[in-house]
Amino acid sequence: MTATDEQRLARVALTWLAEPGTRSVHALVERIGPAATLDLLLAGDAPERTLRSAVAARTAAGDARRVAAEALARAERLGARLVTPEDDEWPAPVGELRRLVLPDAVRRVDVETDPPLCFWVRGSWPLDETLARSVAVVGARAATPYGSHVATELGYGLADREWTVVSGGAFGIDSAAHRGALTAGGRTVAVLACGLDRPYPMGNAALFDRIAETGLLVSEWMPGAEPLRPRFLIRNRVIAAATRGTVLVEAAARSGATQTLNRALGLGRPAMVVPGPVTSAMSVGGHEVLRERPYARLVTGVAHVLEEVGRIGYDLAPPARAAERPRDRLDDEATQVLEALPRRRALDLESVAARAGVDLRTAMRKLSMLEELELVVRRSDGGYALTPPDATGRGRRPS
Repeated sequence: MTATDEQRLARVALTWLAEPGTRSVHALVERIGPAATLDLLLAGDAPERTLRSAVAARTAAGDARRVAAEALARAERLGARLVTPEDDEWPAPVGELRRLVLPDAVRRVDVETDPPLCFWVRGSWPLDETLARSVAVVGARAATPYGSHVATELGYGLADREWTVVSGGAFGIDSAAHRGALTAGGRTVAVLACGLDRPYPMGNAALFDRIAETGLLVSEWMPGAEPLRPRFLIRNRVIAAATRGTVLVEAAARSGATQTLNRALGLGRPAMVVPGPVTSAMSVGGHEVLRERPYARLVTGVAHVLEEVGRIGYDLAPPARAAERPRDRLDDEATQVLEALPRRRALDLESVAARAGVDLRTAMRKLSMLEELELVVRRSDGGYALTPPDATGRGRRPS
């Protein structure tokens, strides 16, 4: 076995001995390398009691190096590959997780948030290239029709503009975002909280196969690993770190999706929230983030998202405007003249000028302009009146 192979095997073994994100393990790997770290842990010399206990429990179930070798062989049969920081396709932005500190962190999943030691990848695209222009779209599993529609539109629109859509492969918002990207013929990445050969949820197995054909399936856990509940929150830090920004479409008051957004905020990445109906329980989580986190941004579509994650000065969202009406082009005097005309009868020129508070010459000039804009008609008797409502029943002048 070459030195490189030994280092790769050690990284796999370390992710089996301790859950990804463990700060003490990552610090040792940074300082003495993965192989030496593995030797140290297996010798019972881990720096922390909890880590020593975890290593002892795992080694009682099997030999770490043998387990790692079997995982590599299993991945090869699956058509997957191992990607480590020494590889050219390693996504460098995940390294920023070493500086992530979440406020009021107590739980292990909120404290142990260091960068991954390795990734298992299924799909032909280079990992770093695929994630270079990527946006995470996340949200509730119990999505409403509104949320599913928005997530699909975001997935489609981002992929159509050659951005990779990243999510977690779950039911609801995640699935809608992935499917939107696939429909647009773009790339999408599912970051899993289990082995690549243990698709979860099983109901999305066909979706995962489609994603692997045109995008990537990614996991920190070796083939065969189960989708344990804490692993979803551990996984979420990768979704936040690997992408340019994170969009939360829908989330209940207590939701793992809001934790992904909090990790994006902790990393200083764009964190975006789609507003929802105030009557929906699936909008509570997102609305609370907008209320409590000043750096979270409200977005309503692809244009807003691209303004947050795109190039400064190039990907600006157009301001929201209603369709222009002829009345929008009127100056103050023309508006006065138009408003002076009653709804149901005509007035002569002198009466219009008096009601509008302008001189006769100004009234005549403005009435001529209003005729050209088809807002006013001149009667055969010389009087002026508002143009009658059109065939749709809508008047020319709003009430």
